Amino acid sequence: MSKLDELIAELCPDGVFYTTVGSVSRTLSPSKKIKSNDYLDVGKYPVIDQGQKYIGGFTNEDGAFKKGEYVIFGDHTCVVKYVDFSFVQGADGVKVIEATNEIIPKFLYYCMCSIRIDAGYARHWAKMRESVIPVPPLPVQREIVRILDNFTELTAELTAELTAELTARQKQYEYYAGEQFPSLKERGIEWVELGSVATVTKLAGFEFTKYVTYSDSGEIIALRGLNVKDGHLVLDDVKYIDNSNLSMLTRSKLKIGDMLFTYVGTIGQVALIDRNDKYYLAPNVALIRVDDRMFLPKYMMYYFLTDKFESEQIVKLLQSSSMQNIPMEKIRKFRLPSVPLEEQQRVITILDRFDVLCNSITNGLPAEIATRQKQYEYYRDKLLTFKQKEEVPA
Repeated sequence: MSKLDELIAELCPDGVFYTTVGSVSRTLSPSKKIKSNDYLDVGKYPVIDQGQKYIGGFTNEDGAFKKGEYVIFGDHTCVVKYVDFSFVQGADGVKVIEATNEIIPKFLYYCMCSIRIDAGYARHWAKMRESVIPVPPLPVQREIVRILDNFTELTAELTAELTAELTARQKQYEYYAGEQFPSLKERGIEWVELGSVATVTKLAGFEFTKYVTYSDSGEIIALRGLNVKDGHLVLDDVKYIDNSNLSMLTRSKLKIGDMLFTYVGTIGQVALIDRNDKYYLAPNVALIRVDDRMFLPKYMMYYFLTDKFESEQIVKLLQSSSMQNIPMEKIRKFRLPSVPLEEQQRVITILDRFDVLCNSITNGLPAEIATRQKQYEYYRDKLLTFKQKEEVPA
């Protein structure tokens, strides 16, 4: 029998009373609120807001809650945080909650984390404060907090280890990828301008406004900047253009082997097209269609992904307006190292192997973390479930 089982058997064998969150807590009013525009990178006090980040920013302005134990609830986000240090409250939507003597603050925090609230509510605190939670004897609460704290720490350590493994593999890949390509400074290498061996174009503004109609369902996808990342198409958020006048968009129709290049905002993300009759260009993404008698598309893509290419070519050609960008005429001036097709294929084979390895880890990491999170939530909810003790009639 575990210590927790022993405490339950001794202190609450017949069950525990349940009550609402609001009946064992009170909300505190801040003397100061800091708007997100006024956050500092460093400062005297951390700012706690309702965002996903544990600490939103910092401030030097007075008005902090004194060091203690608090539960923070996001009225708009439903994010729950536990805070045991001095802090200043972020802008509106933050509920700073203090526990009554009947409940340990950290236990209240874990209980609130286990409550699921329908996201349709405009204000979620009203629903949260009416949610029912168990209130076992304080020794039982302390033991549950101890168990969940340990489990949380173990989960965090595992996540850190998996993330470190991913980072190491990515650095290894970047090193080997860079070693496969020459530097612009190296002698004896023939370099050719991209514009001389490839078509470089984009979707014109008038084409987009006149002929493109977005929808949330369909078969034909307009690839936007967010769909292009680290040499791969990312298709979890797409816009369809089946209802567009496709006959007027032949210039932006994509085919197998075409490379996409993001040239506004986030510069230099690339990916290859792997299917015909499926994709078209959206604004802010360039099409690079290389002459495959001189350059294999994947060889070009891998070169574009290297740190050498970014530092030696992209950075030097960037221009700034309201947002960083590279115009088409400058993209056409990119230079490619010209080597025999056999050598290009050798490089592709090497980097494909590393890409598969990195992808297996990259895809496996979120899945593993999600599995651990589900295990944690199941364990937490099980620990917070008690036989309900009936109220004694007056």
